[in-house]
Amino acid sequence: MTVLVGYVPSPEGEAALRAGIDEARLRGEKMLVVNTSRGDAYVDPRFAHEPDLAHVREDLAALGIEFDIRQVLGAGDAAAEIIDLAEQADASLVVIGLRRRSAVGKLIMGSAAQQILLGAGCPVLAVKAPS
Repeated sequence: MTVLVGYVPSPEGEAALRAGIDEARLRGEKMLVVNTSRGDAYVDPRFAHEPDLAHVREDLAALGIEFDIRQVLGAGDAAAEIIDLAEQADASLVVIGLRRRSAVGKLIMGSAAQQILLGAGCPVLAVKAPS
């Protein structure tokens, strides 16, 4: 089984990575770190560049955790991509980071986290970055 972590280079992504590490160790499972981007903008803050991914690789290798990193560029919907990958990888858990947003902001803009929570076929752990 696998612990899938939705990773973005942000405090929320780091919180998800740390929680994923804890869960992978507790369960004795490998990790699948997923970074997605629609690829429709010149600058996408959710896209992890090589220094970001190198940081993730170094942390996981230093901790002795078996892992795989997948970066999906051109994904139409990040939530759907994470749900599909969780199913393909037979994930036992999906870990995502949550941004602090108002209820109105979530209502108007929708929420990838909400889609993952409702659509994943396995438990989902949603974490917030420390304030």
